[in-house]
Amino acid sequence: MTIAHAAAPTFEEYAAAIWPSLYRRAYLLSGNHADAEDLAQQTLIKAHGAWSKVSRAESSDAYVRRILTNTFLSAKRAERRRPERLLGEDPPELGPPPQGPEDRMALWPHVRALPPRQRAVIVLRYYEQLNEAEIADALGCSRGTVKSTAHHALLKLRNAVDGSED
Repeated sequence: MTIAHAAAPTFEEYAAAIWPSLYRRAYLLSGNHADAEDLAQQTLIKAHGAWSKVSRAESSDAYVRRILTNTFLSAKRAERRRPERLLGEDPPELGPPPQGPEDRMALWPHVRALPPRQRAVIVLRYYEQLNEAEIADALGCSRGTVKSTAHHALLKLRNAVDGSED
């Protein structure tokens, strides 16, 4: 007798279930509502195109997180060549994560000012609570690179905070 396994979700089911966390991660990376929606949608388009791989992955969420992070970093590289930037007010409920100490809220503008790769490491580590190996997987780099990038980002944050208090 064989044991019936639950059918894997369809792409549509998966996309609907992951959208809230995907959008939150995209917002933390991009720093504004419009870019976060674009980033999350681009990620889902890429995930749909690779759905056979995504659905067979050991962790579909980790696979999609890597797509999201790579899409963000690729867009930032292209943005350096494109001067326009969307500006506007973000809905108040979409700011940094509401949980945690007020220090996180005070640091948020400084985190948004970090270079894209450093911001990605800080967001994945301190906002998403991923470990070094998970961050390295999401960024497609070594754990040593994650440690180094985090070190440089934390130095920048420390200097920004110290400078703002003077």
